[in-house]
Amino acid sequence: MRATAVRRTALAASAAALTLLATACGGASDADGKDGKKDDKAAAAGSSSAPETPAKTLSADEVDKAALAQGDVEGTKITKAGAADEVPADGVKVDKKECLPVAHAMYGVAQEGSAASAKRKVIDEPKTDGKKKSLEDLAEGDAEDAFKDAFNLTSTFVALHSYEGTAGADTFSALKKAAADCAGGFTATVAGTPTKIASVAEEKVTGGDESAAWTVTSEDDGDKAPFKLVALRKGSSVATFFAFNLAAAGDAGVKFEVPAEVVAAQDKKLG
Repeated sequence: MRATAVRRTALAASAAALTLLATACGGASDADGKDGKKDDKAAAAGSSSAPETPAKTLSADEVDKAALAQGDVEGTKITKAGAADEVPADGVKVDKKECLPVAHAMYGVAQEGSAASAKRKVIDEPKTDGKKKSLEDLAEGDAEDAFKDAFNLTSTFVALHSYEGTAGADTFSALKKAAADCAGGFTATVAGTPTKIASVAEEKVTGGDESAAWTVTSEDDGDKAPFKLVALRKGSSVATFFAFNLAAAGDAGVKFEVPAEVVAAQDKKLG
């Protein structure tokens, strides 16, 4: 791909990224927790690791302390998401109701039974070899590589929610089921802006009492951009991770992996 084509494709994909990541932050729900055991439908959705006795529900202060902080993930900058990023649960619409748990996870929206939430933005620090050259000083092939390297940074939005009773396990189960049901794609709309999701494909990830991951591919006028979505449950808490890499959007040859180090760091902080 020529350097100009890389720029054009990456910029088109960044429009989707701005929609999904710049506003990707959901408010916590104060709904009452659920009592009793999970029903058969939830169990069938894949939450076999759910504890028979619900784990302790973390308080707001405990969730904030358990959330990622600067220094927890080497080579990244970690900041708290701001109030301007908030997206309420009723602000996310989907054309297929069974896909709503996936859309909520993408935007970090807490589900029914949540008690407290904390959100973070984790961005890779630019890598440099100490040599600075402008694109004009490079041959076309070198310029293309330099452009891709400059944007080969992953931005991950992390939403950590604590839940009452079995609501955390139920939330994880519902997300896994929704991801399977919506593998063929759906459309999510936030603040009147629709984003077409072309596919949801399962990935590999480890950690927590339960974990799952997917590549979520958005599509805009024929341009496709891959995102990584991860869910991690530990006790009564569920963390979701939604990651984007601009260089990967501009060139399918750029390797874009699940943000495993970020997931592992959050898993560790949850104890």
